[in-house]
Amino acid sequence: MSKTNAARILDRLKLPYQLLEYEVDPDDLAAESTAEKLGLPPEQVFKTLVVKGDRTGVCLAVIPGSAQLDLKALAVLAGNRKTDTVPLKDVQPLTGYIRGGVTALGTKKAYPVYVDESICTFETVAVSAGKRGLMLWLAPNDYLTATEGTLGALVKKTTP
Repeated sequence: MSKTNAARILDRLKLPYQLLEYEVDPDDLAAESTAEKLGLPPEQVFKTLVVKGDRTGVCLAVIPGSAQLDLKALAVLAGNRKTDTVPLKDVQPLTGYIRGGVTALGTKKAYPVYVDESICTFETVAVSAGKRGLMLWLAPNDYLTATEGTLGALVKKTTP
């Protein structure tokens, strides 16, 4: 298992983590599938979405794998009137990562990172290590430290 830039960043910051490997299905990159392969609840596996605000530009939203991003909530938190996910074709040129392997650690350029507050309900969480098939398993506070992430309510509330 080779170390990714994200793992090297955590090493440099002396933050503890584990690498979790899983089998990749290029036709199913959903966070829920990743969670299932790792034997974790989908709300403990966080996905990173690349978003663009009308005032502040590109940012990253980190939300539970089972959730949908609330673009309005992100806009307010990030100081925008509106936000939209960037087209898939722009993800790799902006971040250096391919779909299914995007992480907030080690992007081509340092973008603001917004993390759903539900991350704090777990002792440890899984986030992408920057490569398909590899996740970082770490404490939420260490992740927030490494990404300089801002906490907020970022997911759409589901009605029962």
